[in-house]
Amino acid sequence: MILRERLAKRDSSIENLPKGESIEYGKSLRKEVPRKSHAEWVPAADRPDPVHLLRSQGESRVLALLPLRYERMSVSAFTFYRGAALIMASDLSCIPTTGIVVQACGDAHISNFGMFSSPERRTVFDINDFDETLPGPWEWDIKRLATSVEICGRDNGFSKKDRKEAVRSCARGYRKGMAAFAEMGHLDVWYAHLDVDSLHEKLSSTLDAKIVKKANKAINKAKGKDSVKAVSKFTEVVDGKLRIISNPPLIIPIRELASNPNSGQLAEHFEEDVVRSMLHKVREKYRSTLPSDTRHLIDRYTSVDFAHKVVGVGSVGTRAWIVVMQGADENDPLVLQVKEAQESVLERYLGKNEKQQHGHRVVSGQRAMQSTSDMLLGWCKLPAEDGTIKDYYVRQLWNGKGSIDLSLLNPGQLAKLSEACGWILAHAHARTGNRFAIASYLGKSDKFDKAITKFAAAYANQNERDYQRFMEALEAGELP
Repeated sequence: MILRERLAKRDSSIENLPKGESIEYGKSLRKEVPRKSHAEWVPAADRPDPVHLLRSQGESRVLALLPLRYERMSVSAFTFYRGAALIMASDLSCIPTTGIVVQACGDAHISNFGMFSSPERRTVFDINDFDETLPGPWEWDIKRLATSVEICGRDNGFSKKDRKEAVRSCARGYRKGMAAFAEMGHLDVWYAHLDVDSLHEKLSSTLDAKIVKKANKAINKAKGKDSVKAVSKFTEVVDGKLRIISNPPLIIPIRELASNPNSGQLAEHFEEDVVRSMLHKVREKYRSTLPSDTRHLIDRYTSVDFAHKVVGVGSVGTRAWIVVMQGADENDPLVLQVKEAQESVLERYLGKNEKQQHGHRVVSGQRAMQSTSDMLLGWCKLPAEDGTIKDYYVRQLWNGKGSIDLSLLNPGQLAKLSEACGWILAHAHARTGNRFAIASYLGKSDKFDKAITKFAAAYANQNERDYQRFMEALEAGELP
């Protein structure tokens, strides 16, 4: 029986337990999986070679873009960690869990928390990457998040003491957040959120005036990132028509793919009428996944151009497109991102997702975990360069999105931010799992916090060893 089947069988018996019974069940789990046991990290004797795992993941990606992916991962142990979700999923699958299942993010590192605009145009702070989401153990997410805090601290040159405090703050934020959600009603949990102004107020208390000014600038920049801004950055007007500016290999308009030597595997010999047909199919398939009221909105826009765009670190090599659309006039644009959704890294260890369309998997997971989501989220299928059909999800390219520059953090700010991220992760898990059982298991003491802090330090050491192996493999030409 695969791990996911074992977890599902166990979790199904507690998913709908009454609050009181859930609390007792959570406490009983401490005997089976002691909280201090979460501190343990010892690599398995048959642990897979991390380079082999990365190579296997690259088999489904665009070969021409893999060198760029590895280049971005090679910058530091932290950027390597961001692209190594599969490696950590493999390791976590060998560690005992409580068996309580939530909608897991699958890649809950600190860089995947950020700002974006809600449909009500409120700027919120939440998890913002769901490519790997899948039902799974809650422990996997908090361990990946806590380890990322430790690695971030190392990347910033912080002392062992400061890193320890930041990681402990993360675990404490998760534990206390879960305890608070366990005291709330279902609707109150569902509507809870952390807006950027509240987070900024917390962080500002640990910063000097110069850093506060930079933080304000970052927030204002995020609030101004929308389709109008995207159009001004990525497009130009030629013969009275809006078109995407070519910037290979990062951005290649579809009109150039067949003739541009930098397009590599992406080259698709499309005639203009085929391109228009492709745009129409994307629109119609995506449109059918939207609620009826949102379909009326999208129907008011006309697609004008389409381009391939490289994104992220771990995502490099997957196929991603941007679609520029025009509404009432040239001053009323909408820019959508159409991003390939491949198999979640968790699926190798938890089994295939129940939603066969991976774009649907990502959208459903995002809507379940986020306090508020992009109202234009949807999914579709598209032909790839080899003629196969790939799954995609669709979202607004820039929707007030912004991130915190982690390199500017001082130790106190990292601790505050990590605590907030822990709270947000707890909120996502409380929405989708048995919060009463998890909160009861975690308890009021700091035993879990201390254990997670030890695990994060030990796994950060493992990540550094894997990073060294990765760099040697790049040097030896083991990776394409």
